[in-house]
Amino acid sequence: MQLYIKSKNILTPILKDPFDLERDMQKLIESNLETVFGTHFVCSEFTIGGFRIDTLAFDEQSNAFVIIEYKRGSSYSVIDQGYSYLSTMLNNKAEFILEYNEKMDRNLMRSEVDWTSSRVLFLSESFTTYQKNSVNFKDVPFELWETRRFEGGLIALEQHQSASNESINKVTGGNPDSVISQVSAEVKKISEEELASKLSEELKTVWSALREKLLEYPDTLFYTTRSYVGWKKGSTTVSFLHFQSKRIRAEILRGNKNEEGEKSKGFFTLDDPKDMSKESGWKWKDGKSGHTYQVNITKIEQLDYVLYLLNQKYDAL
Repeated sequence: MQLYIKSKNILTPILKDPFDLERDMQKLIESNLETVFGTHFVCSEFTIGGFRIDTLAFDEQSNAFVIIEYKRGSSYSVIDQGYSYLSTMLNNKAEFILEYNEKMDRNLMRSEVDWTSSRVLFLSESFTTYQKNSVNFKDVPFELWETRRFEGGLIALEQHQSASNESINKVTGGNPDSVISQVSAEVKKISEEELASKLSEELKTVWSALREKLLEYPDTLFYTTRSYVGWKKGSTTVSFLHFQSKRIRAEILRGNKNEEGEKSKGFFTLDDPKDMSKESGWKWKDGKSGHTYQVNITKIEQLDYVLYLLNQKYDAL
């Protein structure tokens, strides 16, 4: 990705400022985990089962651990390393929970963790074609993020997206003892199609139309969790989309408040003249409260107005 700066209709390339060390990238990301990935920092350099995990984070939306690895070279396999990390985590769940509770001074219970939504994020200034192809499956629980620094303090993060409908389990040859099979039995990446299957036939048509419109926005993508489809602008989520048989519930994210009521940066306020949205919130484990606007979509005639609401949040980012 080449960035430019425009002055009097003239584009001037912005020069890259490569990270000297993996640690430089790590410090930057760890200081901005909530902004960049919507996760909470747990610890650095967590050693377990013969591995040293660069960054351990926790996603409170999905109640799942997130492992983050930073790379500068290209002589490694994201498949081998990713599945090794996940296998180690699944075989040492108690240690991960203990680390979380000690570092966060909380009491996370084993039953509260959604191990099926566990994932590994690889961050590098670039990935090889081989590395990108190796994760080109619909259900690989890994994310590849090209992370570049430019002069003037600009940072660009771009996620590599798989376009395949094939399952990673096909490469195991049906061997239930392989690491991939063992991890896949517990860590399950839910497809968009599986979530949308809950919708009525009428609402499937609505979702198809809404999806097509949202994909027209620049720098956006969809991702899935066990319970919703997320719509992102860059690395920031605009809305969670929950599917039920008789409605699509769009949750437009506002931001967080601390226990004193202080709002997070960029706390969002929606202009909703038709009063179609309702405010909602929840408590994080750290005492903060998260806030959204909920919008129920039940028919195609609502689509233009829903897009008007979603567009406000998109433009605010």
